[in-house]
Amino acid sequence: MNPLIMIPARMAATRLPDKPLADIGGKPMIVRAYEQAALSGLPVAVAAGDQAIVDAIEAIGGTALLTDPGLPSGSDRIRAALEAIDPNGQFDAIINLQGDMPFADPGLATACAALLNGQPDCDIATLVAREADASDRSNPDVVKAVLAVNEGERHGRALYFTRSTLYGDAPVWRHIGLYGYRREALMQFCAAPPSPLEKREKLEQLRALEMGLQIWAAVIDEAPLSVDNPADLEAARALAG
Repeated sequence: MNPLIMIPARMAATRLPDKPLADIGGKPMIVRAYEQAALSGLPVAVAAGDQAIVDAIEAIGGTALLTDPGLPSGSDRIRAALEAIDPNGQFDAIINLQGDMPFADPGLATACAALLNGQPDCDIATLVAREADASDRSNPDVVKAVLAVNEGERHGRALYFTRSTLYGDAPVWRHIGLYGYRREALMQFCAAPPSPLEKREKLEQLRALEMGLQIWAAVIDEAPLSVDNPADLEAARALAG
């Protein structure tokens, strides 16, 4: 397997405008995300919706491709950049890392790649962590993964993803929005229209499940900080020192 990390990023963000270029300890957030990804040892490229993002990455000697700003999702942005950077299909696994996770452990990318490599039936790999506290169960902003996994196991097949409240004594798995796609699965996914469950839950991974693609999830110990609003940005700045 020959994986490539791609980080989709665009400037338009409702809760935090110009988020990719937000300064965190003297570096734009997208630069921190890129540098963290590069520590994995895998090749990295940014699929950018704006020239300013391309400029920030190229200023550190990184690889970034400008894509149509009107593309509807990060997955579509990755597909467009992939076709431009690798038209001959050299990379057969694409790891979608988020540009708003500036301190994500580089091992998260390799965990997705390892899951794709180790599970022949896995079309899309992703990550989960145990709920942070009981309030996660009823918080619609916390996406929950329903997994076929026994206690103590570190990976399992995803049966569903939901924003709804989950009950019972078993662990509630908090979904971490990082994905590893087999290349053909990414192309199939992007070619399909939004599905009924996807539109209902506002979760694009449900499109893949409705298409019959298998999603597997690896369990990680702690969810990385995701910068979604001004309070998150201040937390990231404090973490950077």
